[in-house]
Amino acid sequence: MIMKLQKIALELAAINFNRDPLNLNQLMEQYPIADIAQVFAEQLANQTLSEEDVFELVQLMPIARQAALLGYFSEPIREKVVERMPLEALAKVLQVMPHDERADLYAHLDETRQPPLLALLDQQERQDVQQLAAYPQGSVGSIMTTDYATLNADDDVPQAIARLREMANERETIYQAYVIDKQNRLLGTLSLKDLVLAQPTSLVSDIMTKETVFVRADEDQECAAQAISKYDLLAVPVFDEQFRLVGIVTYDDAMDVAEQQADMDFHKVAAVGFTGNLKEASVWLMYKKRVFWLVLLVFGNLFSGAGIAYFEETIQTYVALVFFLPLLIDSGGNAGSQSATLMVRALATGEVVMKDWLSMLVRELGIAALLGATMAIAVSLLGFWRGGSDIAFVVAVTMQIVVIIGCIVGMLLPFILNKFKLDPASASAPLITTIADSIGVIIYFSVATMVLDFPPVT
Repeated sequence: MIMKLQKIALELAAINFNRDPLNLNQLMEQYPIADIAQVFAEQLANQTLSEEDVFELVQLMPIARQAALLGYFSEPIREKVVERMPLEALAKVLQVMPHDERADLYAHLDETRQPPLLALLDQQERQDVQQLAAYPQGSVGSIMTTDYATLNADDDVPQAIARLREMANERETIYQAYVIDKQNRLLGTLSLKDLVLAQPTSLVSDIMTKETVFVRADEDQECAAQAISKYDLLAVPVFDEQFRLVGIVTYDDAMDVAEQQADMDFHKVAAVGFTGNLKEASVWLMYKKRVFWLVLLVFGNLFSGAGIAYFEETIQTYVALVFFLPLLIDSGGNAGSQSATLMVRALATGEVVMKDWLSMLVRELGIAALLGATMAIAVSLLGFWRGGSDIAFVVAVTMQIVVIIGCIVGMLLPFILNKFKLDPASASAPLITTIADSIGVIIYFSVATMVLDFPPVT
């Protein structure tokens, strides 16, 4: 793979030097568009190519290949190319782009360019772009396409096959066709495989699947990705409020959503909240994205410091306790982070819903008790070696308690955030660790004070 990308980069550099459209088209035929788009992005990032170079090379391509390449570009690169394109050239590109991609491109255009661009499209394309671009970002409607194949219920098999053959070059997919009535209501779905295997005398209404999975256009885009994943669909139909078919979300778009959501959740769990290109991000942007949580957690850690200060006399009397402090409080935070990660994923995929919180709490208590007991046995051996039987008992009891509390906090936080309409992924590892640290310090030295018969400081 690396060798292939390096070869593309070398050929692209030569093409850029000569501005040779013939060799550029040969390159586009020889390699996948996705690989060529990746090389463009890498060379733009390392300044081997300038923004002007990228634009000029794109302009050398046939319209269809321009549209395909723009579809693979990241949003920042695509915007840099599109803002340089004359409106007439951009209109020609939009006419051959997939419906969902052109709507997304249009939605990200400067508002001053949108009306004159729409004026260059024919009425049907103009309405389609406006309809798709009107859906809010993050909704199912914003990622769906209106480019789907339809069949009539009273067509026989030869008629249906002929109909699909006619529209094959104009539709994003014909592997799944949708049977609709005159009001655009979905009657059923029919796969190309079932159609080909059916008897020629059969009617579409006889062989179509009437029970269909669907999503609403105003739902979160994750709903489409979850439906496609759960039911192993190539595409899922999208309904409006009147339950009319208004589009479909295809498998490749659902994968993009799943990848995007996983990336967002990963950054939220790390308490960063950044989902862009790290190499292209400015120092100021990264500072703003990271400083809030770090400063907030500084004040959260003050509770840990206050707890240590409160039990200062205990620590002075039993210095061996200090040796186990990082080990114990980190164990609680680590256990909590594991629980939170698992619960965030389960909530995101729909495996767990809000009403499951009590059963999950009971289940987590059992798991945490087993984990805590195992870790307590391990740390007690070290405690006995460092401080004798009393210290061993203190660290074992503390380990059991902090692991249970850490797991419960990590499990409940996503549910609590979800209850208040907040993103469960915000139950970040640093937040859980800070809570577990503060609680762990108080528990550790409270247990030590009681077990070692040292009266609390008043």
